[in-house]
Amino acid sequence: MNVIFLGPPGAGKGTQAQVICARLGIPQISTGDMLRAAIEAKSEIGLKAKTFMDAGQLVPDDVVIALVRERVAAADCVKGFLLDGFPRTVEQARALGSIAKIDRVINISVADDVLVKRLSGRRVCPVCGAPYHVDRLHGATQCTVDGVTLVQRDDDKPETVLNRLQVYHQKTAPLIDYYQKEGLLRTVDGSTGLESVSDAILKALEAAR
Repeated sequence: MNVIFLGPPGAGKGTQAQVICARLGIPQISTGDMLRAAIEAKSEIGLKAKTFMDAGQLVPDDVVIALVRERVAAADCVKGFLLDGFPRTVEQARALGSIAKIDRVINISVADDVLVKRLSGRRVCPVCGAPYHVDRLHGATQCTVDGVTLVQRDDDKPETVLNRLQVYHQKTAPLIDYYQKEGLLRTVDGSTGLESVSDAILKALEAAR
């Protein structure tokens, strides 16, 4: 089964992808992982992508799509795959449709105010990188491993989170309409807890078999 996960930053796509991929026995594919692997392997596409990344530029669609085409043709994708973070635009979605048949698109929906609270509440240890959340710290401010004061990453600050969500709504959210019209979209509530979200996703995927 070939699956796409959609959803705003902080919706839990990565976490749910790990759960679902383990259940279905298919690989999780992210463009970031593909780019890093291609660059490490020094493939022709990887070296081409590296020139843009080294210059601080976005990797063009044609390069990313070539990477996706190469990745989904790999042996471990014979039973299917789960794309997390791709496509990001309708143009990419159209290109993907010419590469592989998509069986189901899962949109993990979470309200913006919930996402801002979820993301802006994250804290990390600057030494070991251990993640925390203010809701579970109960007023504590130090890492339980290193005793170092926890910090908030710049991309988790409320104003940055709001900007990331605005970009998502402008650039990526149109994919919801696109895949809805294709009859492939199913939306699940991403704010109901890890297990219940996983169950809802598996139910939606089962209906597509």
